[in-house]
Amino acid sequence: NPIMDVFNHMATLILLDVRIDRIREMNDMPAQQGDEDCTVEGYDICFDKVDFAYETSKQVLRNVSFTAKQGKVTALVGPSGGGKSTSAKLAARFWDIHGGKITLGGRDISKIDPEMLLKNYAVVFQDVLLFNASVMDNIKIGKKDATEEEVKAVARLARCDEFIARLPNGYDTLIGENGESLSGGERQRISIARALLKDAPVILLDEATASLDVENETLIQAGISELIKNKTVVIIAHRMRTVANAHHIVVLKDGTVAEQGAPDELLARNSEFARMVARQKETGI
Repeated sequence: NPIMDVFNHMATLILLDVRIDRIREMNDMPAQQGDEDCTVEGYDICFDKVDFAYETSKQVLRNVSFTAKQGKVTALVGPSGGGKSTSAKLAARFWDIHGGKITLGGRDISKIDPEMLLKNYAVVFQDVLLFNASVMDNIKIGKKDATEEEVKAVARLARCDEFIARLPNGYDTLIGENGESLSGGERQRISIARALLKDAPVILLDEATASLDVENETLIQAGISELIKNKTVVIIAHRMRTVANAHHIVVLKDGTVAEQGAPDELLARNSEFARMVARQKETGI
């Protein structure tokens, strides 16, 4: 009978073995270390000849150099798989790079404790992470000691107040695991409100408005523009209208910087960025 039980659960045991191996791999990864003093001079983000690979045989970024200046909006654009999202995550030290250097305000971020570093960042990624808690609590993750008035103010800017008013208990409504009771656009708006509430000096927006219709996207862009003054803003987007007002464009293609400069300059060159804009106008995206 014990042998029969083993055979009956053989598939489960094999699956568990795979998961245990993955957990061991994570435990064996070296923990990131760094100085807990995160004093910087300004908030320019500078990529200097950065190389990065998730796996040894799969190079993602090669010799990438650009600067996202404080008080300016820097847009990373280009084909899918070009390294845009990876660059944004590396800027916040989600991983350590394999070559080159990334600095924040002149300081090498690999020398700064990750938890201390992230206090300077407000992040909105395409994959939104929400918790089985109230709308109010999900937004307040951006700033635990925020008042109710502060939460409602950023909710209005992120156009959350419209759908919150329709919820049975308003801001006190539980939204389920990962916001399962909300639509993709509603979840995205809560994530944007959370980032606005944190009011950090560096803002990373990775396809932050991808799940929104044109009308809501325009309204939220207006709200965000009021809160990004004097901040370092990095925007990743496939829709060119999302980056229309950016000060600096960086075109990433196949893990390298294909071109960079002001939007007008790149359009005048009639190169990669100009072709992307023209294709989207033709398709009406």
